[in-house]
Amino acid sequence: MIQLSNLSKSFGDQELFSNLNFTLGSGSKVGLVGRNGSGKSTLFKMILGEETPDEGDVFTPKGYRIGALKQYLQFSEPTLREEAALALSGDDMYNYYKVEKILFGLGFSESDLDKNPLSFSGGYQIRINLAKLLVTEPNLLLLDEPTNYLDILSLRWLRSFLKSFRGEVILITHDRDFMDSITTHTMGLVRRNLFVIPGDTHKFYEQVKANEELYEKEKIAQDKKRKELEDFIARNGARASTAAQAQSKVKLLEKMGQMDDLGFDATLKFDFNYKETPAKVLLEAKELSFGYTPEKVLFEKISFVLKTGECLAIIGKNGSGKSTLLNTIAGELTPLSGETAYHNSTSFGHFGQTNISRLDPANTIIDEVTSANPKLGAANIRAICGAMMFSGDRAEKKVSLLSGGEKSRVMLGQILARQTNLLFLDEPTHHLDIDSIEALTVAIQNFKGSVIIVTHSEEMLRRVADRLIVFTRNGAEYFDGGYDLFLEKMGWEEEDDGKGKKNNKAGAKMDKWEKKKLKTALVKERSAATADLKKEVQELEAAIVKAEESLAKNEKALLDATNKGGTATITDLSKKVGQDKNTIDDLFAKLEAAQTKLDGIMAGFEAKLAELEG
Repeated sequence: MIQLSNLSKSFGDQELFSNLNFTLGSGSKVGLVGRNGSGKSTLFKMILGEETPDEGDVFTPKGYRIGALKQYLQFSEPTLREEAALALSGDDMYNYYKVEKILFGLGFSESDLDKNPLSFSGGYQIRINLAKLLVTEPNLLLLDEPTNYLDILSLRWLRSFLKSFRGEVILITHDRDFMDSITTHTMGLVRRNLFVIPGDTHKFYEQVKANEELYEKEKIAQDKKRKELEDFIARNGARASTAAQAQSKVKLLEKMGQMDDLGFDATLKFDFNYKETPAKVLLEAKELSFGYTPEKVLFEKISFVLKTGECLAIIGKNGSGKSTLLNTIAGELTPLSGETAYHNSTSFGHFGQTNISRLDPANTIIDEVTSANPKLGAANIRAICGAMMFSGDRAEKKVSLLSGGEKSRVMLGQILARQTNLLFLDEPTHHLDIDSIEALTVAIQNFKGSVIIVTHSEEMLRRVADRLIVFTRNGAEYFDGGYDLFLEKMGWEEEDDGKGKKNNKAGAKMDKWEKKKLKTALVKERSAATADLKKEVQELEAAIVKAEESLAKNEKALLDATNKGGTATITDLSKKVGQDKNTIDDLFAKLEAAQTKLDGIMAGFEAKLAELEG
């Protein structure tokens, strides 16, 4: 159990947070949210002892092991298998099966196991670090953006792994769907404070909104009261007959304090500048094939028609050729065969992973946005810069001084400046926080033009994709339907044992006796898997009832003592009432975690039984 006590941290005149308090319950899986720059990664570093708070303490139990995903790369072994096995210890020292199972889940193949770790791309090298972390099975996993370098298949595997992980998890990720599928609680850094609730991000943001609305009402009432007091003091302070009353009002005003303006955090705002077109079809791809050599073809004979208003998503494993296909359709790469025909009114904007290099380091942000559409007035350019979180003097910053995430926002700003009816978007959610991704998703849904997008966000795919091009181990194929229909009709053939063998037990035909036997075994397995949790839930419920009885008893005694005026007794009973309330809060937190875990296990078995019946 990790405990944060009165943590405060500032960098220069920027206060990240103040007097944070939090206790991580046993078995809790917590999603940590907050704006970029709010201090999420700094909080992780404090838990790890890599950053010292200005005030406060972090308490960690003796022998409690914390594992964190390392972003720096340092490999010493000649093969991937040996490098990942460095994380094994004790009785597990030679358990290569455990290592390989995790590596396969993260997208490595059997042929990769004997390759040098340094031979892999940067994204896959981060995956090696993630594999080494998961192999160690610590008490607490601290995961800071583990989804950044994972494709859909690896994300689905990691989701399953974390849901079944027995320890605690604190997770930072911009993938809201991924977070919500794993976590029992959501914790947010909101206006320099820490706010925690049981439940997912949707429940969290609803509660934040409700809290802010209540705060605003209270502030309006307080401001009104303060104004009345100030007016009274101003009118009556100088007259002898009312000076005493005025002085009394001064003291009341001082005791009241001052509620700060709530203010609002900056959020990216997307409003694509649609260019009208009479076209019903904006582009048609005919028999597109591409390979960097004729012998190594990434995709072949891809044909589709993209109508105005439609969104086509390109999905598949990393390295399969998704970005290459997007760039071929956009005309940045020459196909081996086939062609792409555009309507003559088509005007497109292209957000690509390699386009950052096209920004001029000597230019300012304003220069770069202006270059995308010189006809826009200065006020509109400034508005777009502000929408990309470059307001005021920040818009005058040189490109050479920007981070990778800031440069990505400049490119998005350029697309907003252009008049377009077709968008090419290659992993546009990188470097965006949850709120900004939601804003981008809504903007794509509202865009009257057409979109071709590469993304590994399953939530975004579900909400925006009308058609798909799916990369599998056999190449790429067009799918006439959305993502959920794809999962229902086809599914990911690569969700297997990592060695190319399709794991599809449910698809095998079986007679009624085999079904009955398997059903009986599943029911027994479910009972065994849930017995301890059910017992824990019952014990916690009984403990809550007992604690609430104690609270009621002590509150009644406190009321009686207050009426009688016994100071020592009142102090003692007040302490007991506080202890009872803390006990009840802790018990409810444990009950929530146990019930969530139990519900997850039950849902898993119900799904297996339903699949068996189907």
